[in-house]
Amino acid sequence: MGAEYILAIDNGTQSVRTLVFDSQGTLIAKQRVINPPVLSPAPGIAEQDPLVYWNNVCTACQKLWHESSIDPHDIRVVTLTTQRSTVINVDKQGNPLRNAIVWLDQRHTPGLPPIKGWWGLAFKAAGASETAAYLQSEAECNWIRINQPDIWKATYKYLYLSGFLTFKLVGRFVDSVGCQVGFMPFDYRGLKWANRFDWKWQAVPMDVHILPDLIKPAGLLGQISREASEATGIPAGTPLIAAAADKACEVIGAGCLEPHIGCISYGTAATINTTHKRYVEVIPLIPPYPSPVPGYYTLEVQIYRGFWMVSWFKQEFGLLEQRMSEETGVAPEELFNSLIDTVPPGSDGLILQPYWSPGLRSPGPEARGAIIGFSDHHTRAHIYRAILEGLAYALREGADRTSQRSGVKITQLRVAGGGSQSDQAMQLTADVFGLPVARPHVYEASGLGAAIDAAVGVGIHPDFPHAVQAMTHLGDQFEPDARAHQIYDDIYHDIYLQMYPRLSPLYRRLKQITH
Repeated sequence: MGAEYILAIDNGTQSVRTLVFDSQGTLIAKQRVINPPVLSPAPGIAEQDPLVYWNNVCTACQKLWHESSIDPHDIRVVTLTTQRSTVINVDKQGNPLRNAIVWLDQRHTPGLPPIKGWWGLAFKAAGASETAAYLQSEAECNWIRINQPDIWKATYKYLYLSGFLTFKLVGRFVDSVGCQVGFMPFDYRGLKWANRFDWKWQAVPMDVHILPDLIKPAGLLGQISREASEATGIPAGTPLIAAAADKACEVIGAGCLEPHIGCISYGTAATINTTHKRYVEVIPLIPPYPSPVPGYYTLEVQIYRGFWMVSWFKQEFGLLEQRMSEETGVAPEELFNSLIDTVPPGSDGLILQPYWSPGLRSPGPEARGAIIGFSDHHTRAHIYRAILEGLAYALREGADRTSQRSGVKITQLRVAGGGSQSDQAMQLTADVFGLPVARPHVYEASGLGAAIDAAVGVGIHPDFPHAVQAMTHLGDQFEPDARAHQIYDDIYHDIYLQMYPRLSPLYRRLKQITH
């Protein structure tokens, strides 16, 4: 059995985890190293020393060997999944030239030349010129190119975090197709770098040679180098198999290989994803992302701040629970969850629209959050439940859009991420959607998804259907309550779906007034 062990390295926003799975998806051993807070010298800036991530990978691996019964020579294959859209400039030796710009970064570069030629006319005809300009201004490479030209000129390779860690592990500038999520000249339909006539080369000007070679998921990125072996303890020569970005891996790790099974992630960003063989833009001009399954797509609708709003509530209004936790020894999460049980479905008419951060097209860049329906009997417990309900409404809208655009109705849900650990949040989700909801059998769903890629890549399982069937299993399951669902269904159709269209003009005017 030891020869079938898979080491999955999961470098998320909050931590680095090293996870050992067997061929049946059982989590055999795990270590976790907390990432330090991102560097934010000014509002909107989020950076990190890239070597922090690499050093934490090394520490997590070494802790795994020293604090578990796992012999590193029993590891047959290694795989890697990381946070999305974190970018790193390196020199020819792979040394970082500046801090990584983390996906949370909000700086932008206004006033760039618009897309020209046929593409410019096409965007104008489609009413998407503003969207194209927004994409240009948000691209990290444009900010570096304009504001730090010496850094950009010295850049030998421009990489995502996945590509940087892959280089540190195998000594090659390669990355997985499945990790290409962000502002790069990537052809999301063709799952390759864009051809030279594509508008993306105007939007993010760069030499194609600055980008790494791409390997399909389940393909071989390389073997663990001697230098990486000395740093991590992983035996030199162990194959490193391409996986995908953490959200996409989470979808497969939750068992969502068929398009009728939706995967909700209650993480820092809340998402609903489905896996499709066909390229479908749920929101026009916003592409689906590469799947961990070669040639497939992960359709996604994202609520950018997502479960961060729960953290925000706990920080701003949760002093009582924090003190009670210290006095009683009961985990604060349990105390917060108990607040949900004190409020009925629908939060006595308090309804939240969770657009705490603007979107790109739906909602648009003018969007803001809103809470309506306040009365004198509402408490902070109502606000807490309304946050969870608002997230569920927004994700249900995303599911409806996905079903309409793809022609495939979502009939089952899996829920992963930190919020999935709350029974109350799981039941509330089942009630809002009116669908059965289940947790994956392991919390580390993104690591498991990467392990599935590795298992297929080295032939532990012959293909993805067999691997997903063997390695993913249902955990706790929640059935919708008919009475609660009726309340939520009425609120969703009659109130929630009307909020953004009616508030959007006010948001636009508010943006003009407050700049």
